[in-house]
Amino acid sequence: MTTSAENGRKGGQPAMHTPPVVSPQAWEAAREQLLVKEKAQTRARDALAAERRRMPWMAVEKTYAFEGPDGKASLLDLFDGRRQLIVYRAFFEPGVFGWPDHACRGCSLGADQVGNLAHLNARDTTLVYASRAPQADIVRLKAQMGWEMPWYTITDSFDADFGVDEWHGHNVFIRDGERVFRTYFINSRGDEAMGTVWSYLDATPLGRQEVWEDSPEGYPQTPTYKWWNWHDSYAADPAADKKWAEVSEAGEAAFREASTKP
Repeated sequence: MTTSAENGRKGGQPAMHTPPVVSPQAWEAAREQLLVKEKAQTRARDALAAERRRMPWMAVEKTYAFEGPDGKASLLDLFDGRRQLIVYRAFFEPGVFGWPDHACRGCSLGADQVGNLAHLNARDTTLVYASRAPQADIVRLKAQMGWEMPWYTITDSFDADFGVDEWHGHNVFIRDGERVFRTYFINSRGDEAMGTVWSYLDATPLGRQEVWEDSPEGYPQTPTYKWWNWHDSYAADPAADKKWAEVSEAGEAAFREASTKP
């Protein structure tokens, strides 16, 4: 490590001990060495997601009531007709720092990370936020902050029953007809990674639903990459796009080749 005297002079802070400056060849060698560990971490993450898909389900026997922009809603209603549901408990209510102008700073940072939900919806998955604030305040906050996710008001013991009455967290559910099951729960630092279509799908019981995944027999799976689309172009029964199929097949081949390297 080297010492940066210039950094040390700024603001009277202690000198910053920075890594050595090396040649392009040495830098590439260092990167390749670290890449081995990064690939191992990716494979371990895939293995964890596969194990998560085999987690037992817990039947939700109690009836829960929420308030939404269109009035009263049940937990089943929150699925919006899809098979999977992720509910993030955000803290926006009296007594929370920032009220009534803002939600919790941490929950707000997380909300800023949420990507376009059309991609999740295309995998039969719904993401919603839930808080105890009245709908009028939620609508105002969403407009103020530019957030577009569905956001409901908790009116009963849902937060206490699912471990999010005192701290944030993502609860994951699946439905079989009108029967609802809890399948997973992510909170604390696990919430840091949430926000992308991949982090959400990896938390669900059906996963990304692509053929490369290690999933139980009979789980829905489609050819890798083929379902991807522009967020304004998803259709209920899209016709295969020949050009995109060619591009995605080439990308998948390159991905598979790279994944076999140590």
